[in-house]
Formats: sequence, structure tokens, C-alpha cells
Amino acid sequence: MSNDKNIRIVIDAMGGDHAPKEIIEGVVLASKEFDYHLILVGDEVKMNEFLKASDYDHEKISLVHAPESVDMDEAAAVSVRKKKKSSIAVGLKLIEEKQGDVFISAGNTGAVVAASTLYLRTLPFVERPGIGIVFPTLLEPMMLIDAGANIHPKPEHLFHYAVMGSDFMKYVYGQSNPKVGLLNIGEEETKGTDFHKETYAMLENSNLNFIGNIEATDIVMGKTQVLVCDGLIGNTVLKVIEGFAKGAAELLKRELKKSLLCKIGAILSIPAYRAIGKKIDYREYGGAPLLGVNGAVIISHGSSNAKAIKSAVRAAGEYVKKQVNRHIIEDLKKNNRNGNIES
Repeated sequence: MSNDKNIRIVIDAMGGDHAPKEIIEGVVLASKEFDYHLILVGDEVKMNEFLKASDYDHEKISLVHAPESVDMDEAAAVSVRKKKKSSIAVGLKLIEEKQGDVFISAGNTGAVVAASTLYLRTLPFVERPGIGIVFPTLLEPMMLIDAGANIHPKPEHLFHYAVMGSDFMKYVYGQSNPKVGLLNIGEEETKGTDFHKETYAMLENSNLNFIGNIEATDIVMGKTQVLVCDGLIGNTVLKVIEGFAKGAAELLKRELKKSLLCKIGAILSIPAYRAIGKKIDYREYGGAPLLGVNGAVIISHGSSNAKAIKSAVRAAGEYVKKQVNRHIIEDLKKNNRNGNIES
């Protein structure tokens, strides 16, 4: 599927804190930059209301009506069971029926994970999908997986995440031989619970570029390009980092306003601040792939604006073009032959 015009990207227009306005604006921006066919799913009346004020190529964007939507705080299992005409369910059905190649949603994460698993099932050898978040370090971008899909994993689940995360970073981000680390309370092989020790042994005996345990203090240092952990810890780590970044930015603003000299220094430092801001801006990374489902799914940040949605479209296109799932299946099969994972 080398022709971009053949790639069909399905977008949940009703998911997210700023839907449908920001979602639709992002899709319009993406339509001007990429040649993908973009399929918006949601309330047709509301979608048309925002689209009619936009200048866009009508051949690149089409609409699919979904009369229901899932609230951000709605229970995932309930929404999947009761709202079969939600924008999430209808969008994923398009992927299941091969009418779309990849699905993007900034909506209820739990609902997207549950519906994706229900409609698409999982790839061969994969029991539980994982959310992979890509964010900057002092060196190269790093994927943390799992970021919240599986809070009670088995060691083999983390092994799957390591394989899938490595393939995503290799083929989408061009990292030739991504280093894999296991998030733990110390660097020594004997650290952690029996769960961590068993996971460590599986990773060490694989053909992955496993470099051992990584402590939380080293996450942003760039020691590894793939960091595996259970979903509860992963989600907590990400929220701590996000909260600290916001707090540090606010403290910096306060200090820079305290004197004329500080204000002058701030003005002179604007280029550096902008460069740093771009590197840590989640909107630049295009959302998180839900790795392990038998289809391509990108979960965007709940507060995604138009820029973030455009980035998600870019990432989704790369996911499909690089055939990430095919590589994942091949590598999981290879490791299964080596006895590292169960079928």
C-alpha cells in the first residue's frame, strides 16, 4: 500500500475534550498536508456544521453517521455493551470490515481499548494489547508501554510489549536496533518482585536489544528507546511527568516576572524556550498506538487540539505504510519458536 491515496484513516469526530470542533479542524489541516482518505465518524449534523465553514477537498474527507457518543468518564464495559452506534464502535467496525486501515480517537481510552479488543481481537501470540506512549528524552524519543491498558499483566505480556514496542520504534521512528529496558526499583538483575525477575529472564533470553532494569530517575535520560512496565505503573509515571512539566513551567514563569533583569533574560531566551516546548509537546507525537490488536488504532490525548489530531493522522499513516503489525507478527512468531512466549 505505497500510494497514500489508498490509505483510509478513520477518525472519531466525537471523542475528546474539544470534540467535534478541534477534531474536525485537525482533519481539515491534515487533508491539506497528506493525501490520505479521511473518514470522520460521528453525528452527521454536528460534523457538517463545522465542515461547512472550512475550505477543504471534498474528495479527501467523507462522513459516516454515528448517532451516539461515549462520555469521557463513562464506564468502558458499559459503553461497549450498550452503545453499539457510538462513534467509537462504528469507527472500529469500519476497521473490522476492512473499510478503513487505521482508527484514531481522542475519546474515552478505556472504551477504545475495550471496543478495539472486542471488534478487532488480538494479533497471533498476543493475549493483551498495550498502549505505547512515545515521548522525548535527552537523546532519542522513547516508547513507554504499557500506559494503562493492562494493569494486571503476566511476564509474557510485558515480553509481548517489548517486541511490539521495538518494532514500532524501529519502523515508524527509524531506530535501527532499539534498546529495551524494564522499569524496576533498581538496576540489579535481582531487584523487584518475582514478576519482574521472570520478565527480566524472558527479555534477557530473547533476541531483543535488552539492556536490563531501568530506574525511574533515568527515564528521561535516554538510556533506552523502549521501556516496559505494567499499565498501572506506566500510567502513573506519565501523569507524574506531565504534572511535573506543567508545575516546572509555571514556577519558571513566576520567577521570570520577579525583576526587570529576569524579564530581559526571558526575552533573550525565547528561542530556547520555544525549542524545548516543541520537544516536550505531546501534540508533536501524534498519539499512542494500541499495540497488539489485529488492526491499527491510535489513541490521542483527551485534550487534543487541531494540531494534535493532524499529528495523529501523520502517525497513523506511517503505522499503516510501514506495516508495523506484519513485522510484529513475524517477530512474535520468531520468539515463539525460541521458546520465549506461549502461543
